[in-house]
Amino acid sequence: MVKERGRKVVASNRKARHDYHIEDTFEAGISLMGTEVKALRAGRCSLIDGFAQFSGDELWLEGVHIPEYSQGTWTNHAPRRRRKLLLHREELTKIASKSREKGRTIVPLAVYFKDGRAKVEIALATGKREYDKRQTLRERQDKREADRAMYSRSER
Repeated sequence: MVKERGRKVVASNRKARHDYHIEDTFEAGISLMGTEVKALRAGRCSLIDGFAQFSGDELWLEGVHIPEYSQGTWTNHAPRRRRKLLLHREELTKIASKSREKGRTIVPLAVYFKDGRAKVEIALATGKREYDKRQTLRERQDKREADRAMYSRSER
């Protein structure tokens, strides 16, 4: 019986969507210690320098900062330790084959609780060039201005 329902976002990596072309996303479970879960439930997590990489045939999340739990004792965790991602074998082979291509990387997009279980959304991505980033910002700004103009026109 599940106590919690729905999706509660703990942290999202907005910079990843700016720096990378997102090609494919996957939802993965995370193997965590007890104090890590408590720190996540308190809303403390940073995905800024996070990435995922294969070690053998397993996918590991690295560089994600989950600070120590304040009420934890000697059982506290290391803030930047490697965390194993839990995926089906077919998903792992698909991600592994695509990530071997030149210029591809695996980045975490969000950490959240889904029906009480900690999950991470990871994405296969390729890096954007500087002019791609400027073009994306320009398109977003143009869309915002068009929406404002349409809204002000409809008020009259």
